[in-house]
Amino acid sequence: MYKLAHACLIFVLLLVFPVSLFAQDKPLDLEKGVTEKHVMIPMRDGVKLSAYLYFPKGNGPWPVLMEQRYASLRGKGSRLSFAEMASHGYVVCAVNFRGSQKSQGTWVGYRALQWGEKQDGYDVVEWLAKQPWSTGKIGTFGSSQAGYAQNYLAITQPPHLVCQFMIDTGLSLYHEGYFIGGAAKPDRFKGMDAVCRVPAHNRALMKEWFSHPDYDDYWKAEDCTLHFDKMNVPCFTVGSWYDYMCVGSVQSFIGRQYKGGPNSRGQQKLYVGPWLHGRFNKVNKVGEMVYPNNANFDMMAEMIRWFDHYLKGVDNGIDDDANVRYYAMGAVGEADAPGNEWRALDDWPLKTVETSYYLQPEGKLSLSKPTEQGSFSKIVADPLNPAKILGRAFPGARDARVVEEQENVLTFTTDPLTEPVEWTGNVKAELLVSSSAKDTDFIVRVTDVYPDGRSILIIDMIRRGRYRDGFEQQKFMEPGKVYKVAFNVGWLSQVFNKGHRIRVTVASTGAPFYEPNPNTGEPITIEFPEKVVVANNKIHHSGKHASRILAPVNP
Repeated sequence: MYKLAHACLIFVLLLVFPVSLFAQDKPLDLEKGVTEKHVMIPMRDGVKLSAYLYFPKGNGPWPVLMEQRYASLRGKGSRLSFAEMASHGYVVCAVNFRGSQKSQGTWVGYRALQWGEKQDGYDVVEWLAKQPWSTGKIGTFGSSQAGYAQNYLAITQPPHLVCQFMIDTGLSLYHEGYFIGGAAKPDRFKGMDAVCRVPAHNRALMKEWFSHPDYDDYWKAEDCTLHFDKMNVPCFTVGSWYDYMCVGSVQSFIGRQYKGGPNSRGQQKLYVGPWLHGRFNKVNKVGEMVYPNNANFDMMAEMIRWFDHYLKGVDNGIDDDANVRYYAMGAVGEADAPGNEWRALDDWPLKTVETSYYLQPEGKLSLSKPTEQGSFSKIVADPLNPAKILGRAFPGARDARVVEEQENVLTFTTDPLTEPVEWTGNVKAELLVSSSAKDTDFIVRVTDVYPDGRSILIIDMIRRGRYRDGFEQQKFMEPGKVYKVAFNVGWLSQVFNKGHRIRVTVASTGAPFYEPNPNTGEPITIEFPEKVVVANNKIHHSGKHASRILAPVNP
């Protein structure tokens, strides 16, 4: 049954993928005199990448803004946004990764964008700088996949790269992409067949990935955190609290600001708001939440302001803005609720008090360490009958009770708060666990529980048991033995209002968002295996084995 569901998912992904690789473009009025042109840009090995150029009205030359994607560049929204950027006096270049869409070469994911033999991003930047319509000043922009691409590009140091603007970005594909928490997502990445010029290239790449399940030299070759010293340009980074990739945005700022080259250190900006993953969705309506109007962010205006300063020399005051601006989220729909405001800092993270919230018997969560001996709660992790977390996108800013009320999902909740409590920073989990299986997963979520019972999801994360002591090697569990599983759950800034409750949810399955662990301890495979094991797991909350959440409390 689970295999059939897998096949149906891939079929649906192929059906809904936005644009087929070779579909005819529809005529589009770009307005403001902007013109569009398709080109094939040569790389150092002779392979040519498919790119679309957008020219403003006039004769130039102009600075150039570049985005790299594997996703289609031909959607109406994308083309109109590129044209809007161009209308401000820039050439905009949108280029597809090697092997994706109409770009030539073999699809290798991000590997050809990095610091190896192939450096496609570097080559595109330098090609753009040499064109007669270019001033030779290049800036880059983009979110998610285009954010990763910018971090890789910065390390290669193309001479004509001047500045960058990243949104919801990442640094390490192992930790924030393909093996989050050590848990693979093969079904999700099978769907990448649809972006490839030759779909078989994606399956070959996945086979390569799965031959490296641990964080080894293969993955270190894609880890930007090892090379901050080579990043040497100013960058404006936008992050989103309701996004598991917020860690990449925050760590990109910290790494570049304090470990980067001389043109990077002290010249970074970080802007984090109450949003989901994406680019032009930074508005006050988020999931089921409606924040005050101050949560709206004009992304286009801020990008142009940034690029005008660095690529055109416009003195518009952006250098004088605070290094860090973040939105402290609060309760919505409650008069005079604290939070829901922008705050400015020169540094990040905010200095807070790390505070333990202990899991207790009977689903309680409190600041007191449990005293009862031998206390634990049980979870059954059945790979063929998993708890459900629907969808492939993080379901933040929504009522999570549909997950919490399922069998084999545990919740631990504080009493109603007698005064507001603020968490701002990185939330950590320390679970004391045991299992009947050699390997199993542990999922932790944090929600804000409203007086009417709604449990609004803010952050969650998974950790695979075999990687409890790090991702470099696998250590399997002995049945019945108690282990500490410690991991970062995520970044947030949330003011839990008086009368609300703080909830921590713990589970071992949550499909299809988290693809089930077979629990056998055998190598994880691209195709779901025939052999699976039902894991009987225990989450301990006793005086000797006290599971807890470490919260960054802003007093």
